[in-house]
Amino acid sequence: MNEIFKMFKLDAVESDRINSTDNEPHHHDYEELLIGKYGQLEHFIDFKSQLIDAPFVSFIAQGKVHRVKPLIKDGKCDIWAIRFKREFIAETVFQLYSSYHDKANICLKADTCFERLDSICQIIYDEYLQPNPDLSIIRQLLSSLFTIIESDRKKLNLNDDESKKIQSLTFKNFLRLLEEHYKEAKDVNFYAEKLFMSTRNLNIICQEILHQSVSEIIEVRKLTEAKNLLITTDKTIAEIGYELGFNEKTYFTHAFKKKTGITPSEYRKEMIKIIS
Repeated sequence: MNEIFKMFKLDAVESDRINSTDNEPHHHDYEELLIGKYGQLEHFIDFKSQLIDAPFVSFIAQGKVHRVKPLIKDGKCDIWAIRFKREFIAETVFQLYSSYHDKANICLKADTCFERLDSICQIIYDEYLQPNPDLSIIRQLLSSLFTIIESDRKKLNLNDDESKKIQSLTFKNFLRLLEEHYKEAKDVNFYAEKLFMSTRNLNIICQEILHQSVSEIIEVRKLTEAKNLLITTDKTIAEIGYELGFNEKTYFTHAFKKKTGITPSEYRKEMIKIIS
């Protein structure tokens, strides 16, 4: 996906189209949020398949292997599909990983709380369809959308497996520490010691949940923030690199290009073209 944000609807016609084509498990280079108002979703993720009835929320993290089949129920299918790059809401997206890593699909009640979600989606969609949509408005509304979803999610008892609870808590605590220290030059040992565990066990948990090592997650968090700052600020490349713990501009540029294939300056120019 070239766009930093994209939104569309899955209706009965789109459901028929998707289910008449080859639809193999795959992964994305973006985050995806599905909010179902009517219909069903057959979702293969985390190596298991689940059939859920609307209303529902489903969050698919970047890189997760999955397959979705929107289905018609009672003659209806109405699902919001929102796709966005990590850096679009850099301050929020890693928190989403801690919330949804083991429960991608959440069934909700058809009440006023869900109606709020649908209303916010409509407002976002209306702005998105403008000739020159204001991405700052969309960014704020998307963050609010996740805040409401998180509030509803906490009211549900989603995990009754004690070992998974412990693993999930450790992962959440790691991401919380990462948010506090990712701009500093902290290595895997620092986070393991803070969590009173070995680097090996912390790596095992991160690999099982996010399919990345601790060092990879740290690097991705820095890169995500770098992209965010390149898009949303006028800071120089050197200033951004220094803010993220890179003492040399050349080292930051090298690390950025190694992961993205382009330099920070080239990335900024590309994003300006897309956003403007």
